[in-house]
Amino acid sequence: MRRCTLALMMLASCLAAAGAPITTTSLIEEMADLVRLTRFPEPTYKTIQFSSSDRQSTTPGGTGWFANSDGFGGEPTPNFEAVLAPARDKTPGEYLMCDVKGPGAIVRLWTADISGTIQLFLDGAARPVYDGPAGEFFLHPYDAFLEGSGLTRKGLDGSLYQRNASYAPIPFAERCRIVWKGDPKEIHFYAIQVRSYVEGASVVSFSSGDVAASAAAIRRVAALLTETDTRWEYCSKEAPLEISAQIASHGAAEGARLQGSGALERLILKVTAPNLENALRQTVLHIQCDGFPWGQVQAPIGDFFGAGPGINPYTSLPFSVSADGSMICRYVMPYKTSLRIYFENHGDQAVSITGSALPMPYAWDDASMHFRARWRVNHGLIANGEEQPEMGPQDLAFLMARGRGVYVGTAVMLLNPNEVPTPWGNWWGEGDEKIFVDGDVRPSIFGTGSEDYFNYAWSSNDIFAFPFCGQPRNDGPANRGFVSNYRWHILDPLPFSQGLAFYMELFSHERTAGFSYARISYHYGREGLIDDHVALTDEDVRLPRLPDTWEPAARFGAEHCAFQACESLLQDSSSTSFEKGPLWQGGQLLVWKPAAPNEEKQLDFEIAQDGEYDFSLVCMLCPDGGSFRARIDEAPLAFDGKELSSLSSPHGTMSRMLGTHALPLKAGRHVIRLIASEAGKRIGLDFFATRKH
Repeated sequence: MRRCTLALMMLASCLAAAGAPITTTSLIEEMADLVRLTRFPEPTYKTIQFSSSDRQSTTPGGTGWFANSDGFGGEPTPNFEAVLAPARDKTPGEYLMCDVKGPGAIVRLWTADISGTIQLFLDGAARPVYDGPAGEFFLHPYDAFLEGSGLTRKGLDGSLYQRNASYAPIPFAERCRIVWKGDPKEIHFYAIQVRSYVEGASVVSFSSGDVAASAAAIRRVAALLTETDTRWEYCSKEAPLEISAQIASHGAAEGARLQGSGALERLILKVTAPNLENALRQTVLHIQCDGFPWGQVQAPIGDFFGAGPGINPYTSLPFSVSADGSMICRYVMPYKTSLRIYFENHGDQAVSITGSALPMPYAWDDASMHFRARWRVNHGLIANGEEQPEMGPQDLAFLMARGRGVYVGTAVMLLNPNEVPTPWGNWWGEGDEKIFVDGDVRPSIFGTGSEDYFNYAWSSNDIFAFPFCGQPRNDGPANRGFVSNYRWHILDPLPFSQGLAFYMELFSHERTAGFSYARISYHYGREGLIDDHVALTDEDVRLPRLPDTWEPAARFGAEHCAFQACESLLQDSSSTSFEKGPLWQGGQLLVWKPAAPNEEKQLDFEIAQDGEYDFSLVCMLCPDGGSFRARIDEAPLAFDGKELSSLSSPHGTMSRMLGTHALPLKAGRHVIRLIASEAGKRIGLDFFATRKH
């Protein structure tokens, strides 16, 4: 007989409260347990992180605080807890990454790239549990233990393994010690997150047979994580309360009210307005529990669901956004006596909101906490890099809270107007997360870069969504325009008994004025928790805009590039039109809509000197984007290593740069022919870049 998801979660929570031992299987079950997050954990623990952060960052706000030698190799101070044996000549050294005494569990591993080998020792054993390639340990740690389990790496991808991170738990009863053998002059980015339990917590240490023993739980949890929208079962016996609100400009309306003790198990909202992007940012969602004078949740309705601005479809464990505009929250929201949902419209247009609120039975007790979501924004920032020490990087506060609670998630929504069209140049996220918990003098969570916190690497601009992390929006080219990232702390929540201070550095490649940085902090808090939240204003929820027009800048990764608008190179304008918009060079985009397959367009350009050149073609990706093949002077031309370039994307409209390998060319006139693969699909051509090697 199948049991509902909620029943399994409540069973797991009850077992934990009853003092059942913590095992590999119980930790795997926690990955799909959202009810557990509503109560302060028992046994208690502190989540700590060991990473390749720059060891020069010692004094908050002082010299070296924004040092950025985070694992590229050759750091002035080795990025480890201790040097056990330094590397000499071609002999690898030995370096201590982590040494935790007492009961605990590894709950997250991350790397952008790392060479060498890893040895994992548990409970003081002389023989390592894992002894193998470092990259495999950080990205696929269970692969070494799959024999006899019936599981495969493919079956773990997207669930236990998410992008550049692994959530394959490794519990230990007495000690965890991780040693890296390698050359610190080579790349060695890493992060290791560990739950350090209170003394006396009952933990069963990981062994080589645990993956096979936990195979059934892994399959069940993996299915819930990767197919959440179809497999997640809501077990409430109650009917959902319908939400329907018509809100005039600068008006307010109540959406739903729940009485008695219980919890909100699911919230679905859909917004309708003439300008939907504005409405999603300018309509503020309030969720007010137990008669508190201010809502525990206060956030623009679109940003609350982790993918603003606008509708950017994705599925994760606690949130989903559908292409039709329906937005779902599965974070469980307990209340002792009442819960009220209401909306404030800060915009100049009327807004309609529909949806439903599904309540569930919930027994409020001394460990129960309110769900909280605090949104804040800074418009008109100047993002800076380390090249400008007089106005360099800065720490942005995400949440400053005093009291008892658990931090469970982060989302950021940015506007980056930088005019360099390449990742090296317009990247905004060199900055590290710095999270102080309780009595920390130095942050117990100190990262290596904003994208590393969000589980990806190397300023990637692709759209992706995993159960615990994602990038639902990135306009481009590279990292220009609107960007949204999320990370949910489900297996790796951050409990705090006295307080929490969460900062993220704003650290860009070059000085960028007009930067807007919105962020939302999701957490649970006991009654009495106070934070630094202030009421949102019309100016706060103003949706920032890119300049109407821009020109790509030949700096950083685009140094020595010559840029030309595609329309200036076009020899035949039939089947073409222009689209206006701030994403496009000069404020407009050339759109070719072929009337027949194999229709061609010709771009002519001049080369001043003989030499080797690479080319980039900046194009529009969109849902009805077409595809083409290319030839240069009658020779095949591959963009990004592909003979067929597809501009189709389900993720909305984006600008992307397609590049070639270096080609030898003579001085004079050259021709690139684009050959359409099908009729009627849009091929958006923005600008063309050439660079001599």
